[in-house]
Amino acid sequence: MNRTPCMAGALACLLLVGTTAAAGPRSVTAADAPRALSGEGPVQVNWTDPAQFTEIRASNNRFEAERGNWVQQLAQYVRTSAGKQLQPGQQLAVTFTDIKRAGDYEPWHGPRGNDIRILRDVYPPRITLTYTLKDAQGRVLGEGERKLVDNGYLHNIGMQSDTDPLRYEKRLLDDWVRRDLRAQATASN
Repeated sequence: MNRTPCMAGALACLLLVGTTAAAGPRSVTAADAPRALSGEGPVQVNWTDPAQFTEIRASNNRFEAERGNWVQQLAQYVRTSAGKQLQPGQQLAVTFTDIKRAGDYEPWHGPRGNDIRILRDVYPPRITLTYTLKDAQGRVLGEGERKLVDNGYLHNIGMQSDTDPLRYEKRLLDDWVRRDLRAQATASN
């Protein structure tokens, strides 16, 4: 009996498992998942434990809600978006304290219902964050907690990309940056 194909299959399986583990956490709640963006710059973003986010706690499919690195993607997005509004020397610290992504899973629709995020008006995107904006001398220009929600998210026209799974949450962050942050950042001039 030739065991070479069996050994090759086992080796391929081990390589696949090893590669998947090395690629990073597949769950935003993993113990080794980051809780802040690394690197220097005018915008620092971190987040509390995603296991406590409404997206995961109240999900009808916790496994799917935990998958991926969507928290880190939203953090990177707010870093880039907010960074464009800051004046030279200003510093912004943002902490996500709760996130509920647009839509939810409805497993009662059948075998595949557990894997499909359904977008309805009753599942709007929500983000709660705290922030502190400081000028170049370290004086606080603005701070506080914001509870962002877009109840009309399905009716907004002109979305940037209709294929981005985080498009509704990013629009929510864009609205906050335009409405609150831009005014505070430019008021110091």
